[in-house]
Amino acid sequence: MLLLTSARAVAEFGVMRTNQRAPQNIDEYIATFPKDAQGLLEKIRWTIRKAAPAAGEKISYQIPTFTLKGNLVHFAAYKRHIGFYPGSAAIKKFQNELSDYKGAKGSVQFPLDKPIPFALIGKITKFRVKENLEKAAAKGKKK
Repeated sequence: MLLLTSARAVAEFGVMRTNQRAPQNIDEYIATFPKDAQGLLEKIRWTIRKAAPAAGEKISYQIPTFTLKGNLVHFAAYKRHIGFYPGSAAIKKFQNELSDYKGAKGSVQFPLDKPIPFALIGKITKFRVKENLEKAAAKGKKK
């Protein structure tokens, strides 16, 4: 489990994108952060990719987005946390496991001074895959 504990690492990570041009893909997004942060962002990306191997990748709202029959999840780096955006149904479904984190209706903040819950990110992503595939199948039956 990756944990950024030093104030220096958090402060360096907090330097938002050094290049102000909007990233065109997830590789570009990650490359705009300090080296210390890039490993963490790649691990989050890998966790999501493992949970949703058929998902596509893109930048939406200027942040990394995974898609499969619609948006699955988004994530973004901030000065003191990783924002994870799986949507309101996922937040509600995993509310007990997410109770230690700040969040809103469709998002959660994983603080950088605590271990990132990669297994939980994977579980939530798998839930979102199932949810999107079920919605797409139901839509197909209505036609």
